[in-house]
Amino acid sequence: MTGNWTYSRDNGKSSPLQRSGMKARREFRNRDRVQVAILDTLVDRSEYGMTVFEVRSHVDADIDELETALSDLKADDLITVTTEGNRTLIKPDERIIPDETTANEEDNSLLDRIRERFPL
Repeated sequence: MTGNWTYSRDNGKSSPLQRSGMKARREFRNRDRVQVAILDTLVDRSEYGMTVFEVRSHVDADIDELETALSDLKADDLITVTTEGNRTLIKPDERIIPDETTANEEDNSLLDRIRERFPL
């Protein structure tokens, strides 16, 4: 596996290990931390999808948390599960994937947004 990996902390709790890259749209980030980690991971590989084992290797959660999160995301139609040959792949719904302008807007820091609003 290649790429930049980051480990983030959330108020002293263990947060998901995620590959740095694109993240799910902001409106889908108010969910459980495991669900958000799954969505972020899937967005990064949205073109090809991921197996459950690949998702599990990218998200720091036990199997029960992962199963519950995947089930909830599927029930809310935020992920699709397809079988290709002998592989079961999980892909994010199109609504989750940010377009280029949305991704760039979310990358702006608070300071950048203040500068845009109040030019000095």
